[in-house]
Amino acid sequence: MTTMRDVAQRAGVSTKTVSRVFNDDPHVLPDTRALVEAAMRELNYVPNALATTFRAGRASVIGVAVPDVVDPFFAAIARSVEDTARRHGLSTLVTSLGENPADERAALESLLGRQLTGLVIAPVGTDHSWLERWRGHTPIVFVDRAPAGLTTDTFTENDEAGAHLATAHLLSHGHRRIAYLGDMVHLSTETKRVEGWRRALREAGVEIDERLVASQVSDRETAASALDRLRALDEPPTAIFSANARSSMALAHVLRGDPLPFVGFGDFPMADTLSPAVTVIDQDPRRIGALAAERVFARLEPDAGLGLDEVTVIDVSLVERESCRL
Repeated sequence: MTTMRDVAQRAGVSTKTVSRVFNDDPHVLPDTRALVEAAMRELNYVPNALATTFRAGRASVIGVAVPDVVDPFFAAIARSVEDTARRHGLSTLVTSLGENPADERAALESLLGRQLTGLVIAPVGTDHSWLERWRGHTPIVFVDRAPAGLTTDTFTENDEAGAHLATAHLLSHGHRRIAYLGDMVHLSTETKRVEGWRRALREAGVEIDERLVASQVSDRETAASALDRLRALDEPPTAIFSANARSSMALAHVLRGDPLPFVGFGDFPMADTLSPAVTVIDQDPRRIGALAAERVFARLEPDAGLGLDEVTVIDVSLVERESCRL
């Protein structure tokens, strides 16, 4: 088992410096950090605190970290990972990361410290390069959003194409003033969905009005506020593209009694039983979860890297119901 002293000798620094690098001390010089991290990778170093659990073997658990386990999309991914793991005789440990990128690393390190068989992550953070040191002994798979600063197995849906499909569908019903309703538009998923919305409008020769973009819509209160603002425009929207399931659920409630045509990105429970039933872009989260879990097991096999694509983009589809035809 590689020790901190081994890493220090390889890098030509003190054990204290190795400890500071591992704990991400900002005062370590960049060149020194690079030397130590290179030595860690070469020696496949992990903290001594985990050494005893490594000797005992892997825990029969797959970790799942998602922004919010209540969100129907992420809940479906977690359930699918759980079902797949169970078929392999393993259990799962699920945690919510929240929406603050600053909280992500601590939550993930807590999971990884349990010596998991593998980890499936739907990220919220903006830097995942620190996970490189863990990849040598723990398969790590990202879903929904690609990691930043890290190359690893990733399963994402085609966000731009799905948003384009939804917007084009509303355009085919004669709408030209189509609003975009989203939550955290700075995230890569929503950035791509905004671009898909814009591309569909451009291709139809419709001038893009940025006033039709509403962000930070995550509950009924924010949905109602956004809808009030949009309807108060001199040229209000005649239809809405809702960019995620949480926004769509809130919007469906707010629109009761005063409906407006809309299409949502992501199916959600009861979307097909509401009146009107909600037209959605189906992301197939259960498939994403199953693929991610199976990739964890594939990476545990000898020659695991052979013939496997690290990045997989999954096609989405339109499920037409009633909400687009009002």
